[in-house]
Amino acid sequence: MKILHIIHSANPVNGGPIEGVRQLSAVNLERGHTVEVVTMDPPDAPWIENFPVRIHATGPSYLGYGYTPRLAPWLEAHRRDFDIVVVNGLWQYGGYCAWNILRNTNTPYCVFPHGMLDPWFKREYPLKHLKKWLYWPWGEYRILRDALAVFFTCEEERRLARRSFWLYKCDEIVVNYGTRGAEGDAAKQREIFLSAHPRLRGKRILLFLGRFHKKKGADLLLDAFRHFLNDKPEAARENLALVMAGPQDPVDVGFLEKAKDLCREFNLDDKVVWTGMLKDDMKWGAFHSAEAFILPSHQENFGIAVAEALSCSLPVLISNKINIWREVTLHGAGLVESDDSTGTRLLLERWWKLPQDERAAMRLRALECFQTRFEVTSTGNTFISALHMLGMPK
Repeated sequence: MKILHIIHSANPVNGGPIEGVRQLSAVNLERGHTVEVVTMDPPDAPWIENFPVRIHATGPSYLGYGYTPRLAPWLEAHRRDFDIVVVNGLWQYGGYCAWNILRNTNTPYCVFPHGMLDPWFKREYPLKHLKKWLYWPWGEYRILRDALAVFFTCEEERRLARRSFWLYKCDEIVVNYGTRGAEGDAAKQREIFLSAHPRLRGKRILLFLGRFHKKKGADLLLDAFRHFLNDKPEAARENLALVMAGPQDPVDVGFLEKAKDLCREFNLDDKVVWTGMLKDDMKWGAFHSAEAFILPSHQENFGIAVAEALSCSLPVLISNKINIWREVTLHGAGLVESDDSTGTRLLLERWWKLPQDERAAMRLRALECFQTRFEVTSTGNTFISALHMLGMPK
């Protein structure tokens, strides 16, 4: 099968959607399919040259919408080269362009919303939601309505997507989603990470890893962590550390500095290590050095970092707004609470009170959860199976 992915940008700072495209494409290539990616990046963007799949950069794009005049003629010229076009994400020119070019042709397209229909955005940004309503009837509604299928990465995402706009119609399919998970020598990766951050040696580490955006709950975590420390014995406090890893989100500009300001305000500078964005061995080393992964997000479609943590046998402490929380609970691979101050404090306290043998057992269950639910080699097959079911060639 010949597959084309359309996505706004291949910049790894954008997190889950582009990482999902990378992972899914790699698996599909291994299965003998042809996979290419087209973005609205400028051709000289630094992340284009070493992208692992053949990529076409049609930018530069303009405004937040991502319009580029080069995309439509490129798609018109090359659409016959592909059996299916996969639109990744909503509210960008790439989706509208695919609908406009492909709707009356024999080249079908499908859509991965990647959580962008979650009603959290409606509640948190009501003015933006009103602006989206002005666009919805002639834009995204028709894009979803006319797609061969709209793929949701879990049942929770599909359920929530129906609650953002009352004008809603599409052919929904839930397909499994995943990642390759941990790769390389865990002991060497741990040493690489600890050598870069020597003050963490010998500490019991809690790891937060993700883009610094309001929705990730980093502010909740810092507040909960200071209260958590306050009622612990001095010896216990000395042995604890919180690692805050990840880049500034390109949309929620300034949130990283706000989080660091909170850290100083809460007098946590000696307990918190800020690493910036972690990649490759350094990222895996952070996972392997930690005792638990924590992410109290207000909204998370899937949570690639959650799946990566599980692949490292790392229990996850997450909110019930991360759409795979039910799977984590079912496997006993972590702890789940609400996405507020009380819930985040409970995550820390419940973890602290777990007996050592239960923590060890949870590590085993974390890896089992990953292998069963989120390992991309097997989950990638569900995407291809769904396309076959929809009539795509084998």
